[in-house]
Amino acid sequence: MAEAISHPLIALIRERGLLDALQIEEIGQEVQRSGKSVIQILQDYGLLDLDSILQIMADHLGTMVVTLEADTSPPEAIAAVPNETARMYQVVPMALYGDTLQIALADPLNPQTMDELGFALKYTLQVVVANPVEVAACIEKFYPAQADLGYTSLLKELWVDVEATKEEEGPKGLSISLDDAVNDVPVVKFVNLVLMQAVQDRASDIHFEPFEEEFKIRYRVDGALYEMAPPPKHLATPVTSRLKIMANLNISERRLPQDGRISTVISGKQVDLRLSTLPTAFGESVVLRVLDRGAVQLDLKTLGLPKDGYDFIVETINQPNGIFTVTGPTGCGKTTTLYSCLRHINQIDTKLLTIEDPVEFDIEGIMQVQVNESAGMTFGKALRAFLRQDPDIIMLGEIRDLETAQIAVQASLTGHLVLSTLHTNDASGAVTRMVDMGVEPFLISSTLLAVLAQRLVRRICTSCRTPFEPSESQLQNMSLSAHDIGDKVFYYGRGCPNCNDTGYKGRKGIYELLAVSDAIRNLINDRAPTVVVRQKAIELGMVTLREDGLRGIYAGETTVEEVLKYT
Repeated sequence: MAEAISHPLIALIRERGLLDALQIEEIGQEVQRSGKSVIQILQDYGLLDLDSILQIMADHLGTMVVTLEADTSPPEAIAAVPNETARMYQVVPMALYGDTLQIALADPLNPQTMDELGFALKYTLQVVVANPVEVAACIEKFYPAQADLGYTSLLKELWVDVEATKEEEGPKGLSISLDDAVNDVPVVKFVNLVLMQAVQDRASDIHFEPFEEEFKIRYRVDGALYEMAPPPKHLATPVTSRLKIMANLNISERRLPQDGRISTVISGKQVDLRLSTLPTAFGESVVLRVLDRGAVQLDLKTLGLPKDGYDFIVETINQPNGIFTVTGPTGCGKTTTLYSCLRHINQIDTKLLTIEDPVEFDIEGIMQVQVNESAGMTFGKALRAFLRQDPDIIMLGEIRDLETAQIAVQASLTGHLVLSTLHTNDASGAVTRMVDMGVEPFLISSTLLAVLAQRLVRRICTSCRTPFEPSESQLQNMSLSAHDIGDKVFYYGRGCPNCNDTGYKGRKGIYELLAVSDAIRNLINDRAPTVVVRQKAIELGMVTLREDGLRGIYAGETTVEEVLKYT
């Protein structure tokens, strides 16, 4: 709800008394749930019609509402805005009067967009208000999509600038003022293009890596890293500083790691970026985690759990007390699964608290606390405070040591449901891990409800999916025989433009759910090794990660190689 209330349009409508507090709360919940724009939600709910919404924005900006048509903009106005700028900022030029450019924006109330357009364009800007749908249609007509969004052409310009500067300054090389470089139009434009390209390609992480002779940029798509064409080496410091400014970090501090967050609109979509800097021998390495709200559906039903697994988890997270743990390596979607569980059980009569490092997504109706080690806000301290906040459900970002494990157990024993993550290879390993931390087995057996192990495997691209006959060695690696597979069809992705010739597009989860039954509790109390707990769970019907991966292979969703790689 806080996100919707902070939206400038909602603030304007509230000032005019056009909506009551309950309606504003409903809009906030719908923004979080659907990711739709506030304008669309206001119309869907029948609270305000489009003409009224546009007029409210125009009155606030002291401008007028216009209707966009295919022949609205003259050619000289269209030529005044580069293709990548129009698509990045969702802007349509309307008219050019000398050095004044009249523009229509998809989000005219966003001050950051206006500031950056002022940098990018050499004109005085005059804003008019138009239907965002018409703005998007005109952008598609006047500025067709390009494969690299202008990245290659901007790189050529930057390299030309390097050569020109070298010639001017002679053998001494480049002499660049950081203050000038950070706010230099090409640097601002370059950073925005990299972010836009990464979001368009569905990247989960963007890596900016300075080396002795070059400055590399790589981004991770569906778990695999891809390298972009490298920019000039001297841009490493200005680009890093530009990112730190966007995240409100200290740009003069280059000796210590820093963490920050950037919230921005890219191509009309709200995107959160989690930033981490790390001092290295040749400058600061920066990694951005892309949190695209529109790309992530925090819904248990969309996680691809098998029907019985989904039913059991829903039953488990509706228990009044106990511990439910999700386990797996970094980047396997544990947090998304826990958030989906929280969304499922988030009711008005339930108090939910989370302690995370860091908070990745803001969820309406849930009190979320971020770890801050430097200020003394540790997992342990936050958890102790939580127990005095009268919660029903606690989410603990990670059980990482004996202290947090003991407090999680204590919270469970005092009538709270605890959701958490662990780093182990499989579900049964979570039990042994907690015993290794020093938690007494009888406490684990009396509080642990279930453990869900998961991995993310890449999906085969549906545009180039091709059947094939698995080889004998592939079947042996999967411990299968020709008799086991019968007439089942195996698939792989040939590679096509739709998937950047990788053969994969998107990812799916594979799961292993360990239900803590009486038989498992007895083994825990006896300090049984992981392999014994695992074998007993399989006897009781647990589907292993490998078996769930086979389910995905037989359904034509993933490949043998992917399942072997992650199981």
